[in-house]
Amino acid sequence: MSDLMPFDQAKELLKPRAETYRGVTAVPIDRIVGSEGRYRDFNRFFFPKKEHLKARWTTIDELQYKDVSLPPVVLYEMGGVFFVRDGNHRVSVARAKKQEFIDAEVISLHSEIQLDPEMTIEDIKKAVIEYEKKQFYRETNYPNIVGADDLNFSEPGRFDSIKEHVLVHKYFLNQHLPEEIPFHIALYSWHDNVYQPISQSIEAENILSLFPGRTVSDLYLFLVAHWDELKRKSGGYVAIDEAAESFKNEIKRNRNSSFEHACRIFGSISKKVENFIAKL
Repeated sequence: MSDLMPFDQAKELLKPRAETYRGVTAVPIDRIVGSEGRYRDFNRFFFPKKEHLKARWTTIDELQYKDVSLPPVVLYEMGGVFFVRDGNHRVSVARAKKQEFIDAEVISLHSEIQLDPEMTIEDIKKAVIEYEKKQFYRETNYPNIVGADDLNFSEPGRFDSIKEHVLVHKYFLNQHLPEEIPFHIALYSWHDNVYQPISQSIEAENILSLFPGRTVSDLYLFLVAHWDELKRKSGGYVAIDEAAESFKNEIKRNRNSSFEHACRIFGSISKKVENFIAKL
């Protein structure tokens, strides 16, 4: 919590859908949490971090002391908190003087997720994942269809991948049926014939122990990609427990006592996730 929140990182996570110009309004200073381009220059309380910035800070302070009118700062609003587009030093001086509000030209970016001023980027990531999970469960009726609440991810965007997996599985099932099956039937079949066996293999091989902070669902996505690669190379059937054992051994071989190196392997494997064969 010592640094300002980078606007671009927060925007990438929240993915706002619309932008609205709100004009000039008084904004609570304690809800200004980040900056578009100067987040490295100030701490979370908008005090300058670098010596050369203090001269500019002093100049603005003197102008305010002389009652010189300064233009409004320019802020982005997203999820109920604000990020400075222009006027970081003016916000800094106002905060140091314990002002409660500052005049600001505000551009609102619509976000479905509301933010708290105390939140960090990691907190936002968790909020996005939770929002995506609720959306996926609501759209698919997942817990009622499969009888479990067993999808948990450490990164955003994974529920879209799961939906694509189910749709691919549905496509394969439909190849052998006279009529197209509904999504909920494909979802149940995917969970019963694909996700659950792979999850059980992950747990049986104790792969999760190699990756603190990851989840079984994370590893499902990565392992399925590895499984698909094994099948492509072999040109035939590969049992999922063989893929799990192979995956664990590959990670261990390349680990070199370095968890970071293992994570890089995980990252490269995850790029292939869309190419798996859906049905056992």
